[in-house]
Amino acid sequence: MAASNKLIVIGGSWGGIQASINVLSELPANYSIPVILVLHRLRNEEGSLPEIFDKKLKLKAVEVEEKEPLLPGHVYLAPANYHVLLEKDHTFSLDDSELENYSRPSIDVTFTSAADVFNENTVGILLSGASRDGSSGLKYIFENSGEAIVQNPSEAEVATMPQAAIDSTPACKIMRVAHIQQYLLTLHDLGRTY
Repeated sequence: MAASNKLIVIGGSWGGIQASINVLSELPANYSIPVILVLHRLRNEEGSLPEIFDKKLKLKAVEVEEKEPLLPGHVYLAPANYHVLLEKDHTFSLDDSELENYSRPSIDVTFTSAADVFNENTVGILLSGASRDGSSGLKYIFENSGEAIVQNPSEAEVATMPQAAIDSTPACKIMRVAHIQQYLLTLHDLGRTY
């Protein structure tokens, strides 16, 4: 399977920023799979998340822009106040429709859209958070033969989000952050062409 056919989507809220930095910190700059990161943010906050991630990661961290194409070696951060969707041509679409699970961006919206485009090549990861957002999206990824990974609730800063995902998808993989990181490095090694 060509690496560009895979996609990693990560969601989190309370405690999710540090958890996602920990998950992504060791991935190399030439990482073979694009990563989309949906973190709940204050509704009208003009955040410096891309700058924070860009300083801490080897990957290039950018905020999603309309019609931007997915590229390996990038972490795409959902902008405040927009749902992030994927088009069949692997470009982004931004949507400011109603809140879902009291959130915009909604993790469920992005996870579901990713599974519709990437099907079994979607890797969904849900990290620490204080809401149920992401649990139905992760279940949808799993039901479309993608991989569903949840941070171990015992390690999460706030266990509500990972526990909700485990409750809705009992067959998901439950991993500590260090194991998620190692798993993503394994995917990179599998995806490279020699």
